[in-house]
Amino acid sequence: MGASVEHALEQLKMTGVRMTPQRHAILTYLMEVLTHPTADEIYKALSPRFPSMSVATIYNNLRLFVEAGLVRELTYGDDSSRFDADLSDHYHAICKNCGTIVDFKYPPLVQVEKTASQETGFVVEGHRMEIYGLCHTCSATVKQ
Repeated sequence: MGASVEHALEQLKMTGVRMTPQRHAILTYLMEVLTHPTADEIYKALSPRFPSMSVATIYNNLRLFVEAGLVRELTYGDDSSRFDADLSDHYHAICKNCGTIVDFKYPPLVQVEKTASQETGFVVEGHRMEIYGLCHTCSATVKQ
């Protein structure tokens, strides 16, 4: 198990959260996959190991992880929320065809936040940048 999973488990224990096998599996899955899964995708991946686990259990644990600051919830219009355990500063490239989300690094947009604050009077708490296009697989299919 990775150090980040161990650290997250310790954070939860310190706040008095009981660590169940299902909770441990959901957290580990989130921290090991790079696909920004939905709750349903997490359920499908883990249900063979936990046949009695419900989708509600997944949602309840995801809410707990988001509130604990261990996971980010990514919302895209009317689509299902996706979840990202990578809390580092990064952005997302999203395929308009298949929905694949890929992380990429870019320097933080501090000046954009500062300008937004000055022009709008908002107290800026953060930002999110998304790039839309076709992933490598989809663009190769279109070319054929």
